[in-house]
Amino acid sequence: MARKPNYGFEKRQKELARKSKKEEKKQRKLEGKDNPEGLPEEDGDKEEA
Repeated sequence: MARKPNYGFEKRQKELARKSKKEEKKQRKLEGKDNPEGLPEEDGDKEEA
């Protein structure tokens, strides 16, 4: 007899994936607000001419 699939586990995994993706998106938005030009942040090691 085949085992019954554990739909609760699948649902939980999907929720965790969705939550982590949402957190990543939130972090990207916050980084975008800190850097409004949309340029990558630099450490200041670049020499100015």
